[in-house]
Amino acid sequence: MLTVAEELRGTKGSEAPCSSPSLSLLQITDSAGHILYAKEDATKGKFAFTTEDYDMFEACFESKLPVGTGRMPDQLVVLDMKHGVEAKNYEEIAKVEKLKPLEVELRRLEDLSESIVNDFAYMKKREEEMRDTNESTNTRVLYFSIFSMCCLIGLATWQVFYLRRFFKAKKLIE
Repeated sequence: MLTVAEELRGTKGSEAPCSSPSLSLLQITDSAGHILYAKEDATKGKFAFTTEDYDMFEACFESKLPVGTGRMPDQLVVLDMKHGVEAKNYEEIAKVEKLKPLEVELRRLEDLSESIVNDFAYMKKREEEMRDTNESTNTRVLYFSIFSMCCLIGLATWQVFYLRRFFKAKKLIE
């Protein structure tokens, strides 16, 4: 399970974030095109989403000025992305579950170690997939090499017989 929390802080030029006349749109989509988060007038804020799959996510920022207002001012967008254990708010968990600071730290370490174990399991799975792909490619290259050698040997044999027949027809050899 992947948890992503993001904090967006934006300023447009040297003005305060809310005083800009531009309309800002923030949209988060996954690789399948599903919209996970969308917000109009997204000049500042925090949001989070949780997904079961590892995926590529696209953050799209769009600013529009009303017609006739001139040139778009320079914009600065600060996007602080956190995922996994980093995204959890342990202060909030401590308040809800009434945990002591040591218990909160133990919970954080437990989640961190679980995250590391999950990452290693994912890397092991990817290594197995890559090894299978490598072995499959090696087998294909071997068979292609054997086929190429057979073709070359067959072509060389045909060439020898053809040239022998040609020279016999021209009566250059007996």
